[in-house]
Parts: sequence; C-alpha cells; structure tokens
Amino acid sequence: MSAAAVANWVGLAGAAGILAAYLLLQAGRLRGQDWTFLLLNLAGAAGILCSLAFRFNLAATLIESVWFAISVYGIGRKLLRRGHA
Repeated sequence: MSAAAVANWVGLAGAAGILAAYLLLQAGRLRGQDWTFLLLNLAGAAGILCSLAFRFNLAATLIESVWFAISVYGIGRKLLRRGHA
C-alpha cells in the first residue's frame, strides 16, 4: 500500500473520530470536557492533517489546524485545572 493510500485511511479514521465525538456529545454520552471527547478531536484533526500532507487543500488544512489547536487548548485547561484541584 502506498504512503498516500495509508494517509488517506488515517484521514478517514480521523474524520470518523471527530464525527463520533460530536455524535456522543449530542447524544449526551460525553461532555465537552471529557478526556474522550478532547482526545478524539485531537487525534481526529491530526489524522486529517496527515492526509492533507499528501493532497493539500488550504481550507481543510486551516480548519483542521484550528480544530487541533482548540483541542490542545482544551486539554491544557483540563491539565491545569487538575493541578489546582
């Protein structure tokens, strides 16, 4: 399997992770501050960004980069709150 094909599968898995996180949030199974939600979004955005390295799209790269950064921000806030608890 070529590197581009692997990257495509990684991107599809990333999209599935983001969609699963959103579905679980809407279904009330997760909260926005849950580790599972944060990590699914982080890993999902990273997977999509990996696939975009092989087939660049500016708009998709921008939104996934921001999605990744927001996930890092949420994880950082959670870690900082844990340190103050």
